[in-house]
Amino acid sequence: MTPASARPARPATASATASAASPAGSAAPGPGRRLRLIVVLGALSAFGPLSLDMYLPALPALAGDLGVRDADVQLTLTACLLGLALGQLVAGPLSDRRGRRGPLLVGLAGYVAASALCAVAPNAEVLTAARLLQGLAGAAGIVISRAVVRDLYDGVEAARFFSLLMLVNGLAPILAPVVGSQLLRFADWRAVFAVLAAVGAALLAAAALALPESLPAERRSGSGLPRTVRSFGGLLADRRFMGYAVGAGCAFAAMFAYISGSSFVLQQVYGLDAQQFSLVFGGNALGLVLLGQLNARLLRSRSPEVMLRAGLAVSASGGAGLLLAVVAGLGLWAVCGSLLLVVAAVGLVMPNSTALALSGRDDAGTASALLGLLQFALGGLAAPLVGLGGSGSALPMAVVIAGFAAAAVLVHALWLPRSAAASL
Repeated sequence: MTPASARPARPATASATASAASPAGSAAPGPGRRLRLIVVLGALSAFGPLSLDMYLPALPALAGDLGVRDADVQLTLTACLLGLALGQLVAGPLSDRRGRRGPLLVGLAGYVAASALCAVAPNAEVLTAARLLQGLAGAAGIVISRAVVRDLYDGVEAARFFSLLMLVNGLAPILAPVVGSQLLRFADWRAVFAVLAAVGAALLAAAALALPESLPAERRSGSGLPRTVRSFGGLLADRRFMGYAVGAGCAFAAMFAYISGSSFVLQQVYGLDAQQFSLVFGGNALGLVLLGQLNARLLRSRSPEVMLRAGLAVSASGGAGLLLAVVAGLGLWAVCGSLLLVVAAVGLVMPNSTALALSGRDDAGTASALLGLLQFALGGLAAPLVGLGGSGSALPMAVVIAGFAAAAVLVHALWLPRSAAASL
């Protein structure tokens, strides 16, 4: 099979996709299996928010317990994010060569072990290293879940399916900080990682029992590092793919700046306690879920490109509003309203940008890996930028969020060729 990196991808039209949603060689699942896929793949793609969000309410207490600075604690977030990025570079191409199930199950087992190591870490250095391993292992769930969707769907149907996944994985950022804050009432931050180990074990069992192989042997790519490198090179040279990937990565970085900085800003600057913070955080995540489901409905009459542009506009508006609210001292409600726009916009940006970037590609695992790498790498850049400004002001977080949200709009407007608007 000729790899997609060696030839231009042919995006599917909306009409063609509606009538033939599945790529050649795969069968579209029936209603029962489709529901199981939504639940399992949604949970697998939630490894990012699960790993990052559940211990956000514990960050201030964790810094005091380990006797380190706030910036050192935020480094554990960056380490996990780095692992989530780099792990996709391994799991994605490997799943193109070996199939989806094997690499996924190995990654899930590694996640359980790394989470247990986090729970017993004696100091910040060991915790940071364990968080890196946790991210490396958890990356398999994220990248392979996207590849499985591409194995089964393309174009508009893929965008709708990615939106439906948000109904499941969107619960993670809603429930994770709430669960984390409730755990802190009865135990310390180590209990959070014990729960993550249990969640990983449950997902390992679910994937083993309910997720069949979606990539037949005849559709797998050849083995070898040179072929993988050529595939990545072809993706990097594909202006259309990179435009969607980098634009989405900037929007993701704006949200991750919020993830890494909001615990300190909302609790230490605006005076919320851990319970109140978890409610605000969960409300923002609920906005993401609702816009994701609205996106799935609107895709029946509108293209993914149109919905992506709408999402980028909402994100940029929220970033600008946040910066204005902080500079002008408009107070907590203005800050929270602006953050809601930034986070909820991801429900429009991510399903459509992912479907547009992967449309027509045979190397779904490799493309999904690079897509995820760019998102998490830019997110990893955002976290220390927020931390360098200190925790005594909301301005550093506001500047980083507004900057990345504006960059996402600019990348989409200037990088993508005009023909991309008619791609689906």
